[in-house]
Amino acid sequence: MPSKLRPRRLTLLASAVTLASAALALPGAPASADTAPGSIDFSARHQRIDGFGVSQAFQRAAVIHGLKGLSAEKGDEIVKLLFSREDGAGLSMLRLGVGSSTDEVYDHMRTIAPNAPASPDDPLTYTWDGKDGGQVWLAKEARKYGVKRFIADAWSAPAYMKDNNSDSNGGTLCGVVGTDCATGDWRTAYGKYLAQYVKFYKREGIRITDLNFTNEPDWKASYASMLFTPAQAADAVKAIGPVLRAEAPGTKLYCCDSFGWKQGKAYAAAIAADPAAEKEVAAYSAHGYASAATSPLINSDKPAWMSEWAGSGVWPSKWDDGTNAAGLYVAENIHNALAQADASAYLFWLGASIGDTGALIRMDGDSYMVSTRLRAMTAFSRFIRPGAVRVEASSGVEAVLASAYRNTDGTDVAVLINTGTQATTTDMALKAAKGEQVTGYLTDGDHDTRAVEGLAQIADGHLTAKLPARSVVTVVLDPGRSQG
Repeated sequence: MPSKLRPRRLTLLASAVTLASAALALPGAPASADTAPGSIDFSARHQRIDGFGVSQAFQRAAVIHGLKGLSAEKGDEIVKLLFSREDGAGLSMLRLGVGSSTDEVYDHMRTIAPNAPASPDDPLTYTWDGKDGGQVWLAKEARKYGVKRFIADAWSAPAYMKDNNSDSNGGTLCGVVGTDCATGDWRTAYGKYLAQYVKFYKREGIRITDLNFTNEPDWKASYASMLFTPAQAADAVKAIGPVLRAEAPGTKLYCCDSFGWKQGKAYAAAIAADPAAEKEVAAYSAHGYASAATSPLINSDKPAWMSEWAGSGVWPSKWDDGTNAAGLYVAENIHNALAQADASAYLFWLGASIGDTGALIRMDGDSYMVSTRLRAMTAFSRFIRPGAVRVEASSGVEAVLASAYRNTDGTDVAVLINTGTQATTTDMALKAAKGEQVTGYLTDGDHDTRAVEGLAQIADGHLTAKLPARSVVTVVLDPGRSQG
């Protein structure tokens, strides 16, 4: 959703725990007295990781491409900061917004079928400008950095398909259980509409891998929005899924992007309980606003995605200022989604935006600023790659959050977050580790995910890492090189 609308939800967000600030300890600071052995077992596998990403919907992609005065050179720098593994966060997923508006006012997304046919059974007349609010350009740029996962999400169907005849202020898709629209049943037509969106991107050379027909179906907003109960969402899945499979083969359906993780459990459960709906869905999804991702969304072999979250729309924010916009808070949020909620993907809301924004990057004319939130994402996304598997990990230190992963290239990764106000050292026994060369990367208020010599080491089957107070240390174990 447009970032300027996010503050309305702040009362729904969990309050950040405020801790007294302390001077950041240097990597060589002595361990605290609470150091105890932990462990990482690379043979104890949990969920597969599909990736990390952002959205640039609502014309935010066009702003990167110069809509508000940003030069091409600066736009390229922002793209690099988001998607490059060498110079940026190495994000691997881009979430596209499927439009529903009939105009191109900033903050709107234009529909590809603005004119209503005589009936749901008549063919739609499509228009396509090849730009889609800058998203086509951005998708092509992201692909240059290796991005292969492009997911499309519709905030609303066109107004004429809904029972309130508007693409905003909620309303429900005509034809799903519980609706009675004089215009008829628009479920199949909506499925064809979404399939055509996929086809337009294919024409541009971009393969949309995943698609969702609803965004926050339990939140009535004054902008593009559409409401579904869990039962209605399951009903829509059964109608839209077969159309998508027939007309856009290879694009998988996911659902349902509830505006809270706990609230999303009802949507996932409704689909899973209906065999006809369950077979159409490849992944379940929810956002982290009304409630955070701290426990599994559903007991299923299918992946669950934390598909949108952002803290308060303020700028700037510090690494550790006690707010939910701080970099350290974001790092903890990512950890909880992956290690507690078993999420297979983590998508922040906006990569770059304008004004008092909660985005990762702020754009202002022909300049931009990078937030510490991008650092937090980078500590995970640059190193944990698509196809990685989360494994069992425990830091042995009460104040240290630990998670670990094995990538498909054989590299092992541990992400350690010291939430305490004192420096500490972890001592973790390794089981089935492949890595021989160890590198520690420090992320905090002074360090932008930089390799620091001596930060981590392996000896006698144990990994030790020195963790400054209120910091993130990402440890990479590389099997391709020996320590020498």
